[in-house]
Amino acid sequence: MSWYAPIVKEMKLVEAEIRSAVASDQETLTDICMHVIGAGGKRIRPGIAILAYKAVGGDSGPNIIGIAAAFELIHSATLIHDDINDIGETRRGRVAAYKKYGVQKALIAGDFLFVRSFRLGGYWNKESVETISNACTATAESEMLQSHYDFDPSTPENVYIAVITGKTARPIEAAARVGAYLGGATKEQVEALGAYGVNLGIAFQIIDDILDLDGTEKELGKTSGTDLTDGKATLPLQIAMADPKLGPSIAGVFRKKDKTRAEVEEALALALKTNAVERSRAKAREYAERAIATLAPLPSSPYKNALIELAEVVVSRRA
Repeated sequence: MSWYAPIVKEMKLVEAEIRSAVASDQETLTDICMHVIGAGGKRIRPGIAILAYKAVGGDSGPNIIGIAAAFELIHSATLIHDDINDIGETRRGRVAAYKKYGVQKALIAGDFLFVRSFRLGGYWNKESVETISNACTATAESEMLQSHYDFDPSTPENVYIAVITGKTARPIEAAARVGAYLGGATKEQVEALGAYGVNLGIAFQIIDDILDLDGTEKELGKTSGTDLTDGKATLPLQIAMADPKLGPSIAGVFRKKDKTRAEVEEALALALKTNAVERSRAKAREYAERAIATLAPLPSSPYKNALIELAEVVVSRRA
């Protein structure tokens, strides 16, 4: 991942911090956390925090490393809770934590990760605390909003954008803003990097939702079609269900709460015959281009270039 190049050293320190932070006297607790964290992941949130920090002139010190690691722990905690909420079977090619260890222990591990993240952050100024608190609040609120539209083929696009903004974009925005705050950014630069995070996050989630339609199990680390199975009206599914010819058949499967795998695969095949993937990718590209445009107030640097590269990577990825 070329966007990593300017911060390879810092990201190695972040990885060490993450692994150290989840060590517990309760061996099972450590095992559950490492089951999630050790499965990998793109480490986009800590990477953005460090790039934002460096892009505004921050000197790489221990404080930003701990805070960057804290963002990954928060993300890992939400993944544990998401899988329980969505009854997910696998995550990153591994069985979901709650399936392996049980719901009760997985919930405890998720709570443990949240607590460890705030301890790991060490020093959080007022702006940072408010930013991360608002992001966590937005995540919970958007999950609730999404639940109101489960199995509804007529879910409007603006609701979808609101949901993914809260679930995915706000936490990424928080990482960018906090990195900028701690790096000594101007108010204009903080706002620019915050806007970058929001637009990048929306683009990232749209691509994720496209991959749920046309990705392979090897690429995804899980079975495709989970959004269709769970009745989550993502943008590509909304577009596919609006197709005048094939849409009604796709929607008929979508609204069913009990679907067979054969029905899901048939609906996915129909969706791929529409222009849903192409139109959704174009929309993701729009948000990625907006993200890049917001970086104008930042001075030229390898870190700004890495943020631009990351936006390109996000919309071209297959996993």
